[in-house]
Amino acid sequence: MGTFAKLRIYNTRTRSVEDFRPLNGNRVFMFVCGPTVYDYSHVGHARVFVFFDVVARWLRRLGYSLFYIVNITDVDDKIVGRAVEEGVDPLELARRYEKYFLEDMISLNVTSPNLYARASEYLREIFEQIEVLLKRGHAYTTPTGVYFDISTFRDYGRLSGRDPEELIVHRIEPEPSKRNPGDFALWRVRPRHEFGWESPWGFGRPGWHIEDTAISIRHFGPQYDIHGGAVELIFPHHEAEVAQAESFSGVKPFVNFWIHVGLLTVNGEKMSKSLGNVVSIRDVVGKYGANTLRLYLLQTHYRSPIDFTWEALENARRTLSRIEVAYARLKQLEIRDDERVTDDELILLSRVERSKANFDESMNNDLNTAEALAAYLDAASAINEFTNKRSDASVKTVETATTIMSYMSNVLGLTVDSTTQGALLDELLRVVVDVRSELRKRRLWDLSDRIRDELRRLGIELQDTSSGTKWVVRSLRKK
Repeated sequence: MGTFAKLRIYNTRTRSVEDFRPLNGNRVFMFVCGPTVYDYSHVGHARVFVFFDVVARWLRRLGYSLFYIVNITDVDDKIVGRAVEEGVDPLELARRYEKYFLEDMISLNVTSPNLYARASEYLREIFEQIEVLLKRGHAYTTPTGVYFDISTFRDYGRLSGRDPEELIVHRIEPEPSKRNPGDFALWRVRPRHEFGWESPWGFGRPGWHIEDTAISIRHFGPQYDIHGGAVELIFPHHEAEVAQAESFSGVKPFVNFWIHVGLLTVNGEKMSKSLGNVVSIRDVVGKYGANTLRLYLLQTHYRSPIDFTWEALENARRTLSRIEVAYARLKQLEIRDDERVTDDELILLSRVERSKANFDESMNNDLNTAEALAAYLDAASAINEFTNKRSDASVKTVETATTIMSYMSNVLGLTVDSTTQGALLDELLRVVVDVRSELRKRRLWDLSDRIRDELRRLGIELQDTSSGTKWVVRSLRKK
């Protein structure tokens, strides 16, 4: 259990960096707010789900047994409105965009969630929680629905750090039948010609906040370890979740660690359809690939804001190439029969092992992916510097460097494994490089340069070094 004590995380609930301690041994429960599925997912969503994918990978790497849920909001006024515009059933529209979201997650190599939970499949739990809240005096009914009475929950505003009097003017829809302007809906009564369900309080739809507590309490119980999401969800969404859950169960705190990811803007502005600056995940992945987008998002600490620009993405692509070169060159090294380890190899091994230690320290220090990525890139640089000077290495050197690079790649979710190039392509490139080398010996520079330029056009970069010509298959940018 000594390894577990190393991880420290910033907790929004306490506004401090704390030692991470699961509530139940080494079993960890994590819930992250998922998308409202009425449109394609954008790079702001990518930032949240890529980061928590890395969190999940790291927790499992440390030896924790993790149960990770992402909810799917498939019941929402935006979904209903879009469905009316398209003349389709709201759940049909939600399933369509849920499918696109899951495709985007697969394309991004976000593989860590155990369950994607649809809100529409938890009506029984929603009804149960509302009934208990009504019975305990935390909720009340009006002709327009059921509302949570925030005056009955003295900690309301504590998570966001605001006074309840200030909160009532923020993102609150006016409703004359409510006792307090800040009271939020648990159930909304709707006309029968709209989409909805029968309930003890009339035909309608659940409130947004009750959907998440219904899911998390159903699977995790009244208290769990980590709740994550974007920073803009702290109020009102997460504030409301705390009020509902703790009033329902009587257990405090509802969540031990709250982790929030900073805002992502586009060229300094918030993404919005009216500004025409919404950048979809599939657009970026289609042009640059998942590795570039993941690297770009992870090179900033998760609590810091990111301003998305295409120029920054180009820079990330160039950074990624350093890693791709390192993998390719490791594969091209000739393995010596003897077990001798040269001085150059000892320097390389020392650097990559130090990089791994720095990587681990960074991840344990508030999940600092920016510093972890810097350590990863230092290992790649060490490999590239070594292969500039030598074309051979011992089995130990190649295996150690490859293992450490793969270790860091797997935690960051980057799929830059040299085996993806394939043995056939490797042999083919070796033939082409040999032919080009012969042309260079004969001073047939035009033909030699033509081969290099044509390979570059195909995404294969040749690099002439003192130890021979190396090559790397780069991540292609699709036009």
